[in-house]
Amino acid sequence: MTYTLGKERLVVDYKGWKICLLICYDLRFPVFSRNTEDYELLVYVANWPKPRINAWDTLLKARAIENMSYVIGVNRIGNDENGHEYIGHSQVIDGLGNPVCEPTEIESTFIAELDRQELIELRKKFSFLDDRDHFTVSD
Repeated sequence: MTYTLGKERLVVDYKGWKICLLICYDLRFPVFSRNTEDYELLVYVANWPKPRINAWDTLLKARAIENMSYVIGVNRIGNDENGHEYIGHSQVIDGLGNPVCEPTEIESTFIAELDRQELIELRKKFSFLDDRDHFTVSD
């Protein structure tokens, strides 16, 4: 396993996959997930509350499409000490924004099969990532 820690993200190499790990608030800022390291999987772990669950669903799909990457969003279920309700909606989305595992509002475990080769072929077919500009985020 190899780790790359940049200013705004952590990318892990694991079993042939490059995985970008982020937290819930990062989802609102596409620059933090911008696929400059050619990762294949983007993972968000979150405490995203019920009143904004539509934004969670929409932004996860947007990050998958714009980065041509699988996206896994893991969100909590239950209530916190401040009275905020969390309804889950954990899900897996492919590089075209299609659900691999649909969002659910019940506590559960699911297994998704991700096809790295299929993603690579998809990126060759729709080669827009080749046109991305390069930039750095500074203080």
